[in-house]
Amino acid sequence: MGIFSSSTREIPVASAVPEHVAVIMDGNGRWAKKRFLPRVAGHVKGVELVREMVRACLERKISYLTLFAFSSENWRRPLEEVSLLMQLFVKALEQEIERLQRNGVRLRVIGDLSCFEPRLQALIQQAERDTEKNSALHLTIAANYGGRWDILQAANRLAAAQPEKLGQWEEGDLAPYLSMAYAPEPDLYIRTGGEARVSNFLLWQMAYTEFYFTPTLWPEFDTVEFDRAISSYQQRERRFGRTSEQLTESPHA
Repeated sequence: MGIFSSSTREIPVASAVPEHVAVIMDGNGRWAKKRFLPRVAGHVKGVELVREMVRACLERKISYLTLFAFSSENWRRPLEEVSLLMQLFVKALEQEIERLQRNGVRLRVIGDLSCFEPRLQALIQQAERDTEKNSALHLTIAANYGGRWDILQAANRLAAAQPEKLGQWEEGDLAPYLSMAYAPEPDLYIRTGGEARVSNFLLWQMAYTEFYFTPTLWPEFDTVEFDRAISSYQQRERRFGRTSEQLTESPHA
């Protein structure tokens, strides 16, 4: 798994501040509906919150932020909404790259990008190239992404690379082919909007992630709410299969 350990094979060091935060940004449409606005207005407001979240992570020395922007199941939404989401994605890339560069943020986009129009694919590739030397924060946007897709594409790539080991593969063989092989497993998973499910997000990576669900809609999830989520995380006992007594005897054993 590169320089990162697997929580099912080794015991990670649990720090007070999460190194990697993953977020499902849910509730944009409902936020707009409450205000008698079109759903796209909620998505526009949601993009503004992404900017605030990036700034909050930089200030709190969080190294990795992964945001679920568009799932592989979101294509089932009304065609008009999907089209507007794609337009918003293009606009955000065009407007935010300079800001990310200025703040030392590296951008990656994971998912099956082949379904996107050529212009959007080109913008993504350019944004990734422009920010590839940055390291203050690793920002990942999951777009047309699904956890099952991720595991399947990794398995297919592994099979092509190591056919001679068929039937003998181990976890460490598959891990480098996952979309987020460059990042540690998420410490904290936040889902806004009141839903309490994973929704096919980072299924492999969240084996020992701490979950935080909040009824707050994403456009209202400000830094106060973010700090509340971090505070909840800090109160968790991260045992990774061990007992509480073992933690007391040797916190990193």
